[in-house]
Amino acid sequence: MANKNIMRNLYITLFIFILGISVQAQELLSLEDAVKIALENNYDIKIAENNSKIDATNNNLANAGMLPSLNANFTNNNSQLDTKQTQGDGSERELDNAKNMNLTYGVGLDWTIFDGLSMFARKEQLNVLEQQGKAELQAAILTKISDVYLTYFDLVQQQQVIASIDTAIVISNQRLTTAQNRFSIGKASKLEVLNAQVDLNSDISLLLKQKELYRNTKIRMNELLIREIQTDFKVAKEIAFDQNLDFNALKETVEKQNPLLQAQILEKKVADLNLKQVKGNRYPTVRITSGYNFTRSEASLGFITQSSGQGFVYGVTATVPIFNGFLQNKNEKVAKYQVENAGLVLEQQKLALTAQLATLYASYQTNLELVKVEEKNLEIAKQNLDITLAKFKIGTITTIEFRTAQQNFVEASVRYSNAQYLTKLSEINLKELAGTLQLN
Repeated sequence: MANKNIMRNLYITLFIFILGISVQAQELLSLEDAVKIALENNYDIKIAENNSKIDATNNNLANAGMLPSLNANFTNNNSQLDTKQTQGDGSERELDNAKNMNLTYGVGLDWTIFDGLSMFARKEQLNVLEQQGKAELQAAILTKISDVYLTYFDLVQQQQVIASIDTAIVISNQRLTTAQNRFSIGKASKLEVLNAQVDLNSDISLLLKQKELYRNTKIRMNELLIREIQTDFKVAKEIAFDQNLDFNALKETVEKQNPLLQAQILEKKVADLNLKQVKGNRYPTVRITSGYNFTRSEASLGFITQSSGQGFVYGVTATVPIFNGFLQNKNEKVAKYQVENAGLVLEQQKLALTAQLATLYASYQTNLELVKVEEKNLEIAKQNLDITLAKFKIGTITTIEFRTAQQNFVEASVRYSNAQYLTKLSEINLKELAGTLQLN
């Protein structure tokens, strides 16, 4: 029996040594590094960046219709006809296969100088669309930071649970060794040894399941970081959280920085500018045209067989809408309803965010209190376990009492770790809602 105990202890020591080497070989992934890697590599962010660049590129005077268009033109028309002409004196002239040619080429300018101020509304709309692109990029970044935060601290919490189970396994090994020693000298039954072995196996089984969950969460983190899925790493050991978040300050920040709210504000601006453009259709459109042209014509039959010319051409065109089947009134009504709906959605969004903020803040406050409670419970459970272990070694308490104390300690450790994680989760959700989630 003694030899078996020695061999088991050697195996455990070897396992811990190998595990220690493995842990040392793992990279320490800090939260800062995780966020940095995710922001550099994430597909959604890269797509949002490109979309933002597209919006910025489209925001120019040409797209707003404020710049003239300049075009080169070339026209060459030819014909070959059997021609018959009657002259003014009554004589007739005929020619088979009479050739005719008209050639025109030059440069022309076309410029809309007034369209009811619609072009200015379009330019402002392009500015808003560029702002929307930037807002969407910031929202994508904020969402990704939040995902990394949540996954990272999930790993920290799972790591703490594994540590608690590891502690339970160490204690269960001590209990098994004690039971075997007592059995060898006739102070314990075989049943006590078997119960200790079963409990140890249960702890090991629980550890294996928890490690599987931990590995799967690591895979999720590597996916967020856009890197090799099987990359191994370790995370921080502790969860630090902000205990001084203020509801009123958060509410004010939400109104100023929440991505969804800012997006809806921009949507309202787009609707307002669309109404301006529709109203602009009531007013005249004035265009100027200009250019420099070269012309040449040839005819086999006629008073003039060849002519050419060159010079400036220019003109002004004004179009005044008079009646279009009441479509103008209809379009304006639709645009006004769209403005009204955008305003209603904006107010609805504000109310929903306020309610969400209040709910999250209530959870945050509750979780802060739970951390304090579970910290005290853990201290009590640790003291109880220490006392129980001492009594068990001298045989003054039963195996069941010892197991109960052991389980209470592990459960208290897990609850304390979970309370810390839930508090951090509440903090992350509140800061994401406020649009202030960042490294701190």
